[in-house]
Amino acid sequence: MATVNFLFRSTRKEAPLNLRLLFAHNGKNYVIGGKTQKIVTQDYWDNDHLKQRINDIDRSNFQKEVKEHNAELETHILNAFIKVDDPTTVNKEWLKEVIQEYYTPTKEKPKAPEKLTDFFLFYADIKANELSDTRLKRLTVVRNKLLRYEAHTGDEVLISDVNDIFKRDFLNYGKAEHYAQNTLKTDLSVIKTVCTYASQWNIKTSPQLENFRISDKEVKAIYLSFDELKKITETQFPENGYLDNARDWLIVSCYTGQRISDFLRFTPEMVTKKKGKYFLEFVQQKTQSRITIPFLKEAKAIYDKHGGNFPRPISHQKYNDYIKEVCEIAGINEPTKGKVLKCIADDPKNATRNDYRRTTKTVPKYELVSSHIGRRSFATNYYGEVPTNYLIRITGHSTEKMFLNYIQKNEKETAFDAFKYFE
Repeated sequence: MATVNFLFRSTRKEAPLNLRLLFAHNGKNYVIGGKTQKIVTQDYWDNDHLKQRINDIDRSNFQKEVKEHNAELETHILNAFIKVDDPTTVNKEWLKEVIQEYYTPTKEKPKAPEKLTDFFLFYADIKANELSDTRLKRLTVVRNKLLRYEAHTGDEVLISDVNDIFKRDFLNYGKAEHYAQNTLKTDLSVIKTVCTYASQWNIKTSPQLENFRISDKEVKAIYLSFDELKKITETQFPENGYLDNARDWLIVSCYTGQRISDFLRFTPEMVTKKKGKYFLEFVQQKTQSRITIPFLKEAKAIYDKHGGNFPRPISHQKYNDYIKEVCEIAGINEPTKGKVLKCIADDPKNATRNDYRRTTKTVPKYELVSSHIGRRSFATNYYGEVPTNYLIRITGHSTEKMFLNYIQKNEKETAFDAFKYFE
């Protein structure tokens, strides 16, 4: 049977306690020495450690602290010793590692779950500092859809189950629930990303995971042309009213090409002047990239209108609502095909947000206007007039392919733009 003794062996007045592990094996006695990290004084060890009662409260508390430390460390060492198959392998180095483990325990690696919806939570937690808020929300949306899919099928989905059969069944479920093809494409992409990461935790995945892609369904998104922006700019609204304020933000967004998460945060401190030209300097929230963009005269006019400031702050939701009103009053009402929300619930009064789907419909153009239109209008209007590499730097697209998918000029319009470079 093993025992642990503690000793003060230093010639100094204050030093860490030493210890000895004593045990016998096959008739031979072993004594292995080690050093703790608990520092005490020679005076304490000689006079206080074994005292039954100490009147001084500080010295009494220190005695309690040292005894608790020694008892815990002794238990830790003896528990480790019990697990050793061959006591003859116990040596000074072994004891040193066991003592070190007591003071700096190795963190146990988290166990990755094999159930798909549980791994979504695990992935979001591990990657929390690397993913944007938008991406984290998207993970939640897809996970909730998977939970509804599981409730529909009555089966839990393991990561190893994510194969071509799952893909077929999930797509059939999505179509029956009236989800758009591009929405389901994005869902499959998210599922593939999460499962691919699961393989890094030694979780079995299907080789058919590589097949998790479906074709895009072309969606014609809208933008505001320069002529339409001129109409909006010239439309009269009650001065300093909510529509006047929203219209000004809309003009700023269409002539800076930024996401709503960026342009609604513009402040005068971001405006700089160099060699007679005005610029905006800021950090894009999504990419965390510091960029400098031209402060075009149309956006600068709004800034000047507000006395060297930007329009009043406004929430994202109100901005989306108000700019529809702005465009309606400005006469942006050409019949246009686009995506609108449709309630699929039997009783719309009791509908939840899961009961709405985007469906293609021809409506007055102003009904399709949303916060994204500013960035898309900027990219589309200036494509062919400004070199693409400059536009990509301003809009913050990561690749030229993504940028070209984003602009909304048709082939004929693009061909006419090309003449500017040949004539």
